[in-house]
Amino acid sequence: MKKLTIIYWSGTGNTAEMADLIAEGFNSAGGDTNIVAVENATKEMVADTKYLALGCPSMGAEILEEELMQPFVDSLEDIDFSNKIVALFGSYDWGDGEWMRNWEDQMKGFGAKLIDSGLTVNLTPEADSAKQCINLGVNLANTN
Repeated sequence: MKKLTIIYWSGTGNTAEMADLIAEGFNSAGGDTNIVAVENATKEMVADTKYLALGCPSMGAEILEEELMQPFVDSLEDIDFSNKIVALFGSYDWGDGEWMRNWEDQMKGFGAKLIDSGLTVNLTPEADSAKQCINLGVNLANTN
């Protein structure tokens, strides 16, 4: 059975909801999911999983959350991403997605194979954006 580790930071609950929807999609395709808030995550969790989803909303001037998420992401630089399937996701209230593009570039610099562009949702995932989250989970489960 494929196992997905989802590590996220959420301030208002929107990114946490996205994590749950991604897990729903992955599990519906026969997988098993471990959802972990970043403050409880370890580098070993990332090292030990093939399927990884990282989530964080846009903060401030379109950056990742600075106290927990950005330091955690930075700590992953020495992990071997060559055999991992990675997805990025996060919610936003304003801006044009610069934080996600920068995050994608950082993860690609680590050697991560992103299955798609980072999934961004304006505020709460509803209707079409909720379906996008579920579909991301399904796509992760169907990628080898």
